[in-house]
Order: sequence, then C-alpha cells, then structure tokens
Amino acid sequence: MNKWMFFGALLCLGLGGCATHGCDTSTVGSDCRSDYLLYQNDMLQAKWIINERHQQSYELASALLTRAARDDRTGEAAFYQAVLLLRLKGDGSMVHDMLQESADDKYPLAIALLAQLSGSVDQEKARAYRAKYGELDVAKSGYPSFPQALIVVNQLISPKN
Repeated sequence: MNKWMFFGALLCLGLGGCATHGCDTSTVGSDCRSDYLLYQNDMLQAKWIINERHQQSYELASALLTRAARDDRTGEAAFYQAVLLLRLKGDGSMVHDMLQESADDKYPLAIALLAQLSGSVDQEKARAYRAKYGELDVAKSGYPSFPQALIVVNQLISPKN
C-alpha cells in the first residue's frame, strides 16, 4: 500500500505539473494531443521502471526520458534523468546540472533533492533551495510539503525501496 501511495504522489506531481503544454491538447486526433499523450506515456513508463527498480530496463527508461525531455517544460524529465544517473552511479556534476535544470523549471522534487544534497556541503545553499521550494505553488497548497517531498526523493534515490 505504501508503494502505491508513493507512486500516486509521483503521478500527481508529474501529470499535474505538465497540464499546460503550450498547445491545445483537448482536441481529439490533433497532432498536439498525440504528442502530449506520447509524452505522458513516456514519462509514466520511465517513472514506473525507475520506481520498480527494473535495472535491466534502465536503458529503456533513459531513452524514454530523452524523448520526453524534448517536450518537457516542467523539469520532470531532467529530474528523472538525474535520478537514473544517481542509480547508475553516474557523473556527479552531470547529476547536479540535470537537477539544477529541473529546479530552474521549478520541479518540486528537484529542488528538494538539491536542498538535501547541499545540506551536507553548504548550509546556506540548502536554505536557499528550501526557501525556493516554499515559493512553489505545491508548497503553498501543502502537498507535497517539503518533508513529504524529501520522503519521496529519498525513496527514489535509495538503493532499495
């Protein structure tokens, strides 16, 4: 049950965050709607692979995220690319750059993760990220709160669920 609540939070953050995609996605059969549906599908599949820790499918998740990143305006794809790199023990500076790109797009989980990663190195920077999180619409609405976002982030980057 806890795993499903976690996955629900990921979906809520992800799909809610990309509601405005720059074109009319409500017209059935339009190219814009088709592109949007494919973007949502790519993100959903990639998040599922990452959440379920299907390491044999990480290459597929990476390809899906790369394709989704072309249309992503929320920072979500860059965040999950960074999570995937963390899981694969990738280059730390590349992970940080992807997280920063995602945070620049105001993706809540990226800001929370940057705050956490900065906390052990630079308390001032960690406080700045925490304050940036507090300015987000999701933080003002109370869901997810910063502590809740840290729980989600920690579950994503931990070696085991």
